Amino acid sequence: MALKFRLQRHGCKGRPFYHVVVTDSRNARNGRFIERVGHYNPMTDLSIVELKTDRMAHWYGVGCRPTDTVANLLKIKKIDLAEIAKA
Repeated sequence: MALKFRLQRHGCKGRPFYHVVVTDSRNARNGRFIERVGHYNPMTDLSIVELKTDRMAHWYGVGCRPTDTVANLLKIKKIDLAEIAKA
């Protein structure tokens, strides 16, 4: 089973809101997920990114890898999961 950190889209048309979830890469974008580990709101003046870094580090240690978009969010927040997972 290939685990991924992925964005799950919610909200109205033209007003997106995203949950960051841990899911099997074969599941649909808004399909079944294992755990919700954060959220992302791009519609505010300064985009809001809230992440549970301790839970993300746990899943990273288990083998979960971020998609490109989630990796960009981690880079914006200056979070290195590999360093956190080692500690």
